[in-house]
Amino acid sequence: MGTNEWHVERRSTSDTDSPLAPRRDVLETGTLSIVVLGASGDLAKKKTFPALFHLYKQDLLPSDEVHIFGYARSKISTDELRNKLQSYLIPKKDASPKDLHDVSDFLQLVKYISGGYDSEEGFRLLDIEISEHEYLKNSKEGSSRRLFYLALPPSVYPSVCKMIKTYCMNKSDLGGWTRVVVEKPFGRDLESAEELSNQIGELFEEPQIYRIDHYLGKELVQNMLVLRFANRFFLPLWNRDNIDNVQIVFREDFGTEGRGGYFDQYGIIRDIIQNHLLQVLCLITMEKPVSLKPEHIRDEKVKVLQSVLPIRDDEVVLGQYEGYKDDPTVPDESNTPTFATAILRIHNERWEGVPFIMKAGKALNSRKAEIRVQFKDVPGDIFRSKTQGRNEFVIRLQPSEAIYMKFTVKQPGLEMSAVQSELDLSYGQRYQGITIPEAYERLILDTIRGDQQHFVRRDELKASWEIFTPLLHKIDRGELKPIPYKPGSRGPAEADELLEKAGYVQTHGYIWIPPTL
Repeated sequence: MGTNEWHVERRSTSDTDSPLAPRRDVLETGTLSIVVLGASGDLAKKKTFPALFHLYKQDLLPSDEVHIFGYARSKISTDELRNKLQSYLIPKKDASPKDLHDVSDFLQLVKYISGGYDSEEGFRLLDIEISEHEYLKNSKEGSSRRLFYLALPPSVYPSVCKMIKTYCMNKSDLGGWTRVVVEKPFGRDLESAEELSNQIGELFEEPQIYRIDHYLGKELVQNMLVLRFANRFFLPLWNRDNIDNVQIVFREDFGTEGRGGYFDQYGIIRDIIQNHLLQVLCLITMEKPVSLKPEHIRDEKVKVLQSVLPIRDDEVVLGQYEGYKDDPTVPDESNTPTFATAILRIHNERWEGVPFIMKAGKALNSRKAEIRVQFKDVPGDIFRSKTQGRNEFVIRLQPSEAIYMKFTVKQPGLEMSAVQSELDLSYGQRYQGITIPEAYERLILDTIRGDQQHFVRRDELKASWEIFTPLLHKIDRGELKPIPYKPGSRGPAEADELLEKAGYVQTHGYIWIPPTL
């Protein structure tokens, strides 16, 4: 059976008609060329190439149709790039003979081209190499696919996109396409983001642009729509009448670790809150979309962002851990926050009056990312269970992925006393033997399939920057100052005071422990 016949047969099966069915028809006709720009950089080595390798191992990137091109300024050979990548794909200490064989086969698909990011000569050569691959695979002109992954700083996006548009486009008249994946940070504020959008928008249509936010590829984030809209018991509870407050938290127990100079240009709000945590907020608060089509989902996310009220100065606490400025790449007078807590309020019928507490920080006392939905107190509480703490619905994004509900039960024994316990879905215990895909794997596969559901649309990007730009400009001008806090602490004490003012009630004496296998 020929290659194209196989794909026609697979695509004709009825299970691919369902939006929730597994999709194996990754490649349709023609070849797929994946170009990783910035191939010698950390992002490409640590995230992009490993994600491609894992897709290859699952037969989602067939070697007879896919070729991967690395492009960067580094003057290295293809073999040198392959040698550098090897240790990032599978650590040698964990590698079986089959793993090593898979790595070797995968690396044979990788070819490296050296060139500048504004080099006509470099991109002409890149196009020649891609075209040669397409010719060798007997791909009809116009039927091939070209995916360009920009693992690069945003400052070079415009020049790189111009080079791609001028020299490396595929004709689309026979079903082929050219798509561009761009990484965050996409701008520093509303003005710079809009300028970047305009520059790229002049070169590519919106369906060709994939603004990647890897948080949208995380398993538990992707589960949000199913949890909210496929379970009856959540529907009547998910509103201002029952929910008192919501926390969206990102904590790291390490500092900038050699990235101080880079981090200082952006700070924790630009790095984490304006993109990752705000995307999570949209999925928690959006109304049910008309369907699972990407545009219907993204329409609802935009409506939420447009309903967020301006952030008040008295509902923001900034922090900077002691020792941050010891990094020689960080200016002595740096006002950049490494910690921030900000309260967002959504002005609509469902969420009026509910504070959404966005919290992110480095060099704290734990590492985790989670969503914590706290419900209101029980009216007429005859068990005086308020002392035990409120009901909470917790979605733990990382590590130890889990979904659990904190609720009050009778303490086992002769006495009628209440205690907090949990209903727990811990993924490591419940789904043994199942490997949760890395976020980048899922998102690269979505890009190949042309599914933009988990990518940020231009109007969504604009609305997110409109929320945070006024606050960021005040920080940049030095009008809001970060409070020093000790590494390994919870952050500034003022942040806990802000949570208390917002109505969050901390549970004392209860600690969630991931169940053991």
